[in-house]
Amino acid sequence: MRSLSFVATLRSASVLAAAAAALSAGGWAAAQDGYSIPPDTPAHIRRAVESAARPAEHRERDMARKPAEVLTLAGIEEGDRVVEIASFGHYYTTMLVEAVGPDGHVYMYDLPYTEGFAGEAARAFDAAHDNATYFLEDYNDVEFPDDVDVVMNVLYYHDLQPQGIDTAKFNAKLFDALKPGGAYLVIDHKAEDGSGWRDAATIHRIGVETIIEEVTAAGFELEVDSDLLAHPEDDRSKMVFAPGTRGGTDRAVLLFRKPAR
Repeated sequence: MRSLSFVATLRSASVLAAAAAALSAGGWAAAQDGYSIPPDTPAHIRRAVESAARPAEHRERDMARKPAEVLTLAGIEEGDRVVEIASFGHYYTTMLVEAVGPDGHVYMYDLPYTEGFAGEAARAFDAAHDNATYFLEDYNDVEFPDDVDVVMNVLYYHDLQPQGIDTAKFNAKLFDALKPGGAYLVIDHKAEDGSGWRDAATIHRIGVETIIEEVTAAGFELEVDSDLLAHPEDDRSKMVFAPGTRGGTDRAVLLFRKPAR
């Protein structure tokens, strides 16, 4: 049997190679009439992005969100166990259940305040998918499953502290839940450099350095700091939902990894 560190290293190398191909200049040119999946995208991820189960409103966001590239970077594989933080809306959830397939599982975690606008839909999604389980829990009290391959936290890290979540304990729990070599992907709206949590509760942005400092403090290593969703024209001072800004914010795309050793 190969050593765990060897397997994790091999997995990491293959993920980065695939991501590099997907992010290359010739690999993800967008068609003029919409989003174009990179030609080197793994088949299971292409299947997920092209799934007929995805509603039109989700597809309309693909140009700005680049889901195939994001899922490739995260290293999502068939059979993976994935924890999704703030799954409400199910933009990624719908693709994740397709990508991991029947042998994988997606664990959907939402905070209790989302019950009023997302609880019913989340329970319906859970009931319709054997490979998905929905949890409505306070992240301060949650116990994540073991042997997780990937954690995805998309556009929600900035909401943790305003919602009263102890991010140090939260990140430590995720670290413990992940397998050695497991990945933690964080995507969020960038605030002005050095601003930390200052703008999180008001304009829904966070300082990138704060995310990196907090996540690495839990034991993770920063593997990729990608410009995949960069928008240098965004001055990072506007509310992310403001007309003309929504969908075009400068976003941090950070791939952390739990050391294989």
